[in-house]
Amino acid sequence: MSSRSSRSTLFTALLALCGGGLLAQMPNPYGAPISLEQARKPAAAARAEAAKNNWTMAIAIVDTSGNLVYYEKMDNTQIGSATVAIDKARSAVLYKRPTKALQDALAAGGAGLRILRFHDAMPVEGGQPLLLDGKIIGAIGVSGDSSDHDNQCATAGVAVLK
Repeated sequence: MSSRSSRSTLFTALLALCGGGLLAQMPNPYGAPISLEQARKPAAAARAEAAKNNWTMAIAIVDTSGNLVYYEKMDNTQIGSATVAIDKARSAVLYKRPTKALQDALAAGGAGLRILRFHDAMPVEGGQPLLLDGKIIGAIGVSGDSSDHDNQCATAGVAVLK
C-alpha cells in the first residue's frame, strides 16, 4: 500500500470518527512535494515573526509524505520543542489541516477524543499545511512558546507562499 493510499485511509477514518467539526474544513489535494528552496521561505518568515516578538522557536518543514525537508532551532529554545515542531508539521500534512482543528476537536470531547488514537496526530496548535496553487506541498510546524504564539509564527510562514 502506498503512503498516499495509507494517508487516504487514515483521513477517511478521521472524518468518520470525528464528525462535523473537522468536516467543515474540506482538504486540498496534495501537489508536488516542497523543495528545499521553497521550504526556506516559510521557515524564514516564521523565524522573523518569532524574533520580532522575542520568542525562541523550533521550526520544521516537511514534504507531502511527512519527511523532514528543513529544520532549525533558535538559540535557547527548549529542547522538547525540537521534536514537537516536527510532529506538528507531520500531523498537519498527514491529516491535511492545521493542528488547531485537531486541538479543537479534542477539546470538544465526545467523538473528538478518538483523535488520541490516531497515528501521528498532534492535537496542539502550531502546525499548518503549506499550499501552493491550492495544493498541499508540505507543512510547517512551530514550537517553543505557547501554542497560540507557535501558531502565529506558523501562520507567518504560510503567508509567504500565497
